[in-house]
Amino acid sequence: MPTLISWTFLRHVARLQIGLFLFGCAVSIMLEAQIGLDPWSAFHEGASRQIGWSFGRVTQATGAMLMLISWLALRVKPGLGTLCNMMFVGPWVDLLRVQRWMPHYPGGLSGSVQFLVGLLIIGLASAVYLGAGLGAGPRDGFVLGLSRRLEKSLRATRIAVEVVVLGIAVWLGGAIGLGTVIFAVLMGPIMQAALRLFAVSHDPSPTWRMRPSP
Repeated sequence: MPTLISWTFLRHVARLQIGLFLFGCAVSIMLEAQIGLDPWSAFHEGASRQIGWSFGRVTQATGAMLMLISWLALRVKPGLGTLCNMMFVGPWVDLLRVQRWMPHYPGGLSGSVQFLVGLLIIGLASAVYLGAGLGAGPRDGFVLGLSRRLEKSLRATRIAVEVVVLGIAVWLGGAIGLGTVIFAVLMGPIMQAALRLFAVSHDPSPTWRMRPSP
């Protein structure tokens, strides 16, 4: 029945948007901890300085490039989740960072704890939005596709990718801190554990299909 199909699709979209909101919340929490940018953000900042583009423009260009590489080389199909990831996470971060309830512990032990909380929420957010089956964001899609192609664990692949990006960020002059290293080392294990805990497929391509009723 068309109505049932429509409600099913809306449930998947709602799950996707909840996951992206949690993702934006997690990034905001980590940024407000002020112990360093994640490797990709450090890379974007360094590239922005080198080529004269804005941070946002570099982020969008990198996402588009990764999406194209993943599609052509790793057979990761983009989907609604891919586009929504590129469109909505940034605005969520901008909105949430200025809220009065957002914790703000710059540096030190409190900042480190806050950063770790943000990391755990990113793991949860990844499981929620990927579980919608509407496609992975450009960076997650690249890592998941590469893991599948190399036949390596998600944990090992993500650590390797983050460390490489971290090295490039250092070379480009991006801002590096304790949080950058923590993210590079722990994001892979946290993401793999979250997907396993919530029984979410590692397939980054859209897996949900709207099927007509018989």
